[in-house]
Amino acid sequence: MRINWNYIKIIGLLAIVVFLYAFTSKRNNRRKVAEPIVTFVDDQKPFVTHATVSKLLIQNQRPVTSVPKETLDLNGLEQALNAHKMIESAEVFLRVNGGFSVKIKQKMPIARVSSPSAYYIDSKGGYMPLSTNYTARVPMVTGHVKQNDLAVVYTIASRIMNDEFLKTNVVEIHQNNDKSIDLKLRQCQFTVQLGSLNYLDKKINNLKAFYNKAIKDKSLKKYSKVNLQFENQVVCTKV
Repeated sequence: MRINWNYIKIIGLLAIVVFLYAFTSKRNNRRKVAEPIVTFVDDQKPFVTHATVSKLLIQNQRPVTSVPKETLDLNGLEQALNAHKMIESAEVFLRVNGGFSVKIKQKMPIARVSSPSAYYIDSKGGYMPLSTNYTARVPMVTGHVKQNDLAVVYTIASRIMNDEFLKTNVVEIHQNNDKSIDLKLRQCQFTVQLGSLNYLDKKINNLKAFYNKAIKDKSLKKYSKVNLQFENQVVCTKV
């Protein structure tokens, strides 16, 4: 009986490949996770610190750097990060060599509610707590504002954030009992009575036209109220 050495060589080679794969796979799975690299996207100022993110990266009451790769729950870590009130979204990545990175997109504040328990309104109209790490320069919201009823304030705050003139000049949004809106402008003594948000585009255009004319006439300091509640009219009250 002739021995087929080629067949034996193939079997031996396969056995070596399987052994090496199993060995490297086992060794790789036991590899500890490296110190996380945290990246904040969109070039925002850090409301959430790297230290805060690291504290959230806990699994079974252990930091991720002490957990073997094979037991790391990436979905669980993402859920923990996304549950944070200042984080809009988070992604975690684990490389073959144990390298671990985190991408954080923070919530973007567009207004700050002035109350005993002050907070921000974010770009999606939701609640965002204040940060001890950074203070956003956004309009202050005063008056009768409830955390579970921010629709009107969010609408005007969002409009201000997306309009260069308003973003530069509006420093305060005041919501009255009937949800009508007043505005305060930077370096101006008068109150802008916006009223309801009906015909908002027209009212804002009227405000811009009045402001530019008053700047030209050097008359901004002559008024105590600028009423935009009447369609196609700007009614001014002098000091």
